[in-house]
Amino acid sequence: MAQSDTVDRILDAAEVLFAERGFSETSLRMITSKAKVNLAAVNYHFGSKNALIQAVFSRFLSPFSSNLENELKRVSEKHAGNPIDIETLMGLVITCIIKVPTQSKTGVSVFMRLLGLAYTQSQGHLRKYLEQEYSRAFKLFMKHVREATPELSPVDRFWRIQFMLGTTAFTMSSIEALSGILENEMHVNSSTEEVVRRLVPFLAAGLQAPLHK
Repeated sequence: MAQSDTVDRILDAAEVLFAERGFSETSLRMITSKAKVNLAAVNYHFGSKNALIQAVFSRFLSPFSSNLENELKRVSEKHAGNPIDIETLMGLVITCIIKVPTQSKTGVSVFMRLLGLAYTQSQGHLRKYLEQEYSRAFKLFMKHVREATPELSPVDRFWRIQFMLGTTAFTMSSIEALSGILENEMHVNSSTEEVVRRLVPFLAAGLQAPLHK
């Protein structure tokens, strides 16, 4: 078995099991059984369970953050120093998410479930890793958000970004189930692109909603 194939099989198995069971509840033995490799292969390629968790996230976030950074720079140049409007910023983020190459058509949904778990389960090493590896793209995005929402205080902006992330993670992680419900109840088919078209203005409106008095 080729080395790259072994790595992909381990990552594929870990990605699915972590999303289904959570990080703590998924053992390396479960992963090796699903991937049909031995424990030595996991230790050789990753060294530890924490490193494997980080590698699962890196496989998605590395191309995403690179694409987002490039898109932000490209659009910023077109705006000639003027603030980029919030709807454009949200559109860039969602577009970069769905453009990430994945191993299966449900790869984005699986990853968004993992992203939600990163927030809700105690994985301090993961949050530290993500901050170290992907802070540049996130800081660039936040710079543009601040420029587009000068009326918001840092606290208001913080919470609205969290609400945005929560909405995006829920929608993208549940997109197959939600589309199935819509089809069953209203006999309407929705593609991922159609869902995104509806999601982006909703996110933009939330970030720009009038301040609570």
